[in-house]
Amino acid sequence: MKIRLIGINARYSHSCLALFYLRNALEKFLPVVKAEICQFTINDPYYSLLQRLAAGQPDCLFFSALIWNSDLVERLVTDLLSLENQLRIVVGGPQAEIVGHTCGPHGRLTIFSGDIEAADLNFFNDLQQGTLQASYRASFLQSTGRTLDYHYRDEDFDLHLRNRAIYYESSRGCPFFCSYCLSSSEKGLFHKELGQVFSELDHILSHGPETVRFVDRTFNDKTDRALNIWNYLVDRDPDTLFHFEIAPDRFTEHMFDFLAQVRPGLFQFEIGIQSTHSDTLEAIRRPVDSVAAGETIKRLRQGENIHLHADLILGLPHETEETFKDSINDICAMRPHYIQMGLLKLLPGTEIRRQAQAWGYKAAAKPPYPVLANRWMGAVTLRSLYWLGECLEQCVNNRYFLSLWHYLVSRGDDMTAFFGTLAETFHVEDYFWKAATQKTLVRLLLQQCRSRPDFSLIRELVCYDWLRCGHRFLPDPLCYQETAVDELRRDLYHRLPQEMPGLFSARERKTFIKTS
Repeated sequence: MKIRLIGINARYSHSCLALFYLRNALEKFLPVVKAEICQFTINDPYYSLLQRLAAGQPDCLFFSALIWNSDLVERLVTDLLSLENQLRIVVGGPQAEIVGHTCGPHGRLTIFSGDIEAADLNFFNDLQQGTLQASYRASFLQSTGRTLDYHYRDEDFDLHLRNRAIYYESSRGCPFFCSYCLSSSEKGLFHKELGQVFSELDHILSHGPETVRFVDRTFNDKTDRALNIWNYLVDRDPDTLFHFEIAPDRFTEHMFDFLAQVRPGLFQFEIGIQSTHSDTLEAIRRPVDSVAAGETIKRLRQGENIHLHADLILGLPHETEETFKDSINDICAMRPHYIQMGLLKLLPGTEIRRQAQAWGYKAAAKPPYPVLANRWMGAVTLRSLYWLGECLEQCVNNRYFLSLWHYLVSRGDDMTAFFGTLAETFHVEDYFWKAATQKTLVRLLLQQCRSRPDFSLIRELVCYDWLRCGHRFLPDPLCYQETAVDELRRDLYHRLPQEMPGLFSARERKTFIKTS
């Protein structure tokens, strides 16, 4: 039996972890099966992708359906079933049931909901005998005798993972039950034994990956366990970046002391703040002390050795325009290196999706189901805050103006007012729609700050940040000469000698003046 396992990633540097679990499960229960892993991206030309999947007359195709690729999976499933009369298709992943509903009942389409690691023998027997049912369901966290076997092989790192991030799972499940998250729909936690984790990481690191992303939903839910893994990685000290999703309220003094000694470039933390409004945190069932979370980020930031990525979500229940702006100001004051302001997504199967009507939610009908309005934020307000977030993304997360932002936050400036006004300027200048440069951003920032009493200092900070980024020459807005640049160059052309040793020869004179 010839089976093709298909992952359609958001970008080439990503990989699809589910395919490796699936490959191993198929070969464990059906040794005669030849399972081929195939990874593509959502940007691949559709017709070429369709033909590549159909080539060689596979007996069965397995798709992993997620919010960023499910529309494409639906198109492919529909066309492939029409193209190949004998082909069977199995769709798994969080969006599998949505794909099944959209594509409608079909004798050769099977929807697998849940975890392939927990599938019973009936599924594999039906697959081998060509008698697959319309749907199957399995839950790893609810199963007995749970084990998570290692999913990678030596050849994977050359065939499927070259130049891609490596995803690794040391635990499954989440201690939180956030109403907007799919993880909240299933209770339970499973942690691999540390000996297994260390053995598997040894194998991964033997292949010298650039990035390993732990997909544990809350890596530090067990603080001693997290510290043991960090200690193992520090002892190994590979030339690899490790990414962890961290709960900000689950840190001990021992962890802080240890992390202060970690070399720069080894760890990166993604920290879910989501909101600092207490009513909102209670409504989404995320009992996090925002003040303590802020202190955690500030303490971690002091060492400047761990890259800190903090998340906010726009559109959560009970979040008004005022409270969300407070959340932005609060998170700016925490000073993470990167602020991700995402839109709430009303994912099918989540509690917040079931509450959508009662809370007046309006959301896009198609994946990824971004919120458009709710009881606390009308469409106009939410749109305005969305563009404020996009402005923050383009100004802060590019790390062009670190000194400027540090100065403004240290002064206690209202950062939402600053970026809100700048976002309006971006609209007037069409900055959001253009491939605008750092030079353009310098001009717009100085334009906004020109009437401030501290404008001279701000100009110096922007100038310093510009030079810190490696530029050799200042852009026009940062030049202090009263004379226009073109006029100054004309004057230099007449006044400079024919050659100046060490600067230019007679042959190079014109080019030197033109580019200076």
